[in-house]
Amino acid sequence: MTTVKVAITVDSYLLAQVDALVADRVYPNRSKAFQAALQEVVAKKRRSRLARECAKLEPQQEQNLAEVGLEQELAAWPEY
Repeated sequence: MTTVKVAITVDSYLLAQVDALVADRVYPNRSKAFQAALQEVVAKKRRSRLARECAKLEPQQEQNLAEVGLEQELAAWPEY
């Protein structure tokens, strides 16, 4: 994966906390600490978007679609 250097402005208290994590060897350096934090935030946002989109679904309509699909599949299965 290609990495790109960026400049950010961070509260001094937050930076001190990140530096403490680096000192405790939780992360090898500041860059890895910030990268891990950003990955977590992005993943959380994606999960919450998926939850919002799923909430828009109508359970009965989805159930009906699933049953129609299963009926077609079951008809194609060989009898045992």
